[in-house]
Amino acid sequence: MGVILPRLYAILDRAHMGGRSTADVCEALLAGGVRLIQYRDKVATSRELFERSRPLLVQIRGAGGTFIVNDRADVALAVSADGVHVGQDDLPVEMARAVVGAGRIVGFSTHNLEQVAMADKTSADYIAFGPVFATQSKAQPDPVVGLEGLRRAREATRKPLVAIGGITLERAGEVIAAGADSVAVIADLLGTPDVRARARAFLQALGESQLNLAPDSPAQPQ
Repeated sequence: MGVILPRLYAILDRAHMGGRSTADVCEALLAGGVRLIQYRDKVATSRELFERSRPLLVQIRGAGGTFIVNDRADVALAVSADGVHVGQDDLPVEMARAVVGAGRIVGFSTHNLEQVAMADKTSADYIAFGPVFATQSKAQPDPVVGLEGLRRAREATRKPLVAIGGITLERAGEVIAAGADSVAVIADLLGTPDVRARARAFLQALGESQLNLAPDSPAQPQ
């Protein structure tokens, strides 16, 4: 059985903390009902990423959530995270899988239909696709794919599809309607004064009140 993703996929990006502690923002997400969180820190050293990920794992697992490390399969394995998310410039999916093992989630970022088709042939548990809309979360974002591009990506794979890039509370519903299984959000969650309330608003808009992975998923937290 493959991974079943919740509708809301929160990305805890250290560059978007706004002076708040990562632990506090993570706690607000969890209190708001988020149960799938990816930690992203593009400037941390290996040691820093390891040391920052360990307490996050404890915090997220304590709430019954699932913890994904961005980019670094080695760190995901070292901290016993539930999985890793890799991009086009990171380890290939099968190499990341070899590092973290069969029992953990491997997600993969794609930005065009050719990449989606290639990702569909890998062991990736889910495929992220975007940016759907214009985004400021990356210094050099890929071209916007739009809702039509998302619809075509949905036709190109049967794997769970995570839409990412510029997704706001107001547009989350139409992204799901276009074929995404889940929406990954950074700025419209972390950039608000009340992260907890914003997370709850997203869940309500997406029609979810409780988020879990499938009970028989190999990456279900213990």
